[in-house]
Amino acid sequence: MAQTDIDQDALAAEWGMALEEQGATPDAAEAWDTTVGEDGVTHANAAAKGGAERILNQEEIDNLLGFSVEDLALTDSGGIRAIIDSAMVAYERLPMLDIVFDRLVRLLTTSLRNFTSDNVEVSLDRIHAVRFADYLNSIPLPAILSIFKAEEWDNFGIATVDSSLIYSIIDVLLGGRRGVTAIRVEGRPYTTIEMGLVKRMVEVILADAELAFRPIAPVNFRIDRLETNPRFAAISRPNNAAILVRLRVDMEERGGSVEILLPYATLEPIRDRLMQTFVGEKLGRDPVWERHLSTEIFQARTHVEAVLYEDELPLRRLMDLKVGDTLVLDMKPDALVKVRCGDQILTEGRMGRVGDRVAVRVQRPLRRGRTTLAQFEQVSSGGQEA
Repeated sequence: MAQTDIDQDALAAEWGMALEEQGATPDAAEAWDTTVGEDGVTHANAAAKGGAERILNQEEIDNLLGFSVEDLALTDSGGIRAIIDSAMVAYERLPMLDIVFDRLVRLLTTSLRNFTSDNVEVSLDRIHAVRFADYLNSIPLPAILSIFKAEEWDNFGIATVDSSLIYSIIDVLLGGRRGVTAIRVEGRPYTTIEMGLVKRMVEVILADAELAFRPIAPVNFRIDRLETNPRFAAISRPNNAAILVRLRVDMEERGGSVEILLPYATLEPIRDRLMQTFVGEKLGRDPVWERHLSTEIFQARTHVEAVLYEDELPLRRLMDLKVGDTLVLDMKPDALVKVRCGDQILTEGRMGRVGDRVAVRVQRPLRRGRTTLAQFEQVSSGGQEA
């Protein structure tokens, strides 16, 4: 026991000498405390009052974050930057979606009031982009997932109704008292009656969604199936991006939320229209300017040629022509003369005389374009919808 105390005193003296050689201050020396454990091993602890904090320099901070203030390059990112970027979904801005779902909120407020005969308030919670797999993993269970198909777009979407709204709607439709919170029965699947009532509510939501999309592109949403397990609601690849719209439905002291998920593949047929800033935008076309241009074109003066005869001759024959040679025109005296503007043949006529001038009488109507502007717009719109 005496030998152990001597060893401890010698070890403490060695540590004190080492601190003095490194230039440590008396305060720092006092910060170290040596204790002996039950196993006879000496432990060195730093006193809380004397311990000095180590401050990271700028290089260490940059390595931790994965980027520096001077260089904010997003390529080859690491650290916290890599963790943040892995959860982000890059998507393009679709301004018309905000207008469509604002219109859906107004329509849905009236439709759900008629459907439930209760005071219903619908509000738009948020619109954001998510990855499809992340959304399926974030759905709180129990819930009912309605997979619907957009007939004209030939793709699918998901309408998710959470349990709070399910029990609230069932309670309202089956005559529950107002001001009483719906009782949840956990641990059992939804009955056929409950699934049928929720399906009717989803049909009302999809019908209003059709009206909301109608100014952009007519579409018919048809319910394909109802699922309670998100595993069976896979309508897109896990890493594909999708638009998630969350609607809040409040019925006095009851309510819940409805989420509508539309993958980008579903919205691809009308992507150009959704990128418009306002309804009816024609990407730079101005009807006033079109009418003005048409008026100016009709008033413009152009050069017209009357071609009697036209033929191709070998270059050698042209080089051998001399004064007095005769060129025979392979045409009859009553042959029609072509009236041409540039390289375009406008019409044909007969050559004659009016007074002391040579004239051409038009025998056929002017040749017009086969495709009108209205036909061109109809074909273009039909190609976009297809």
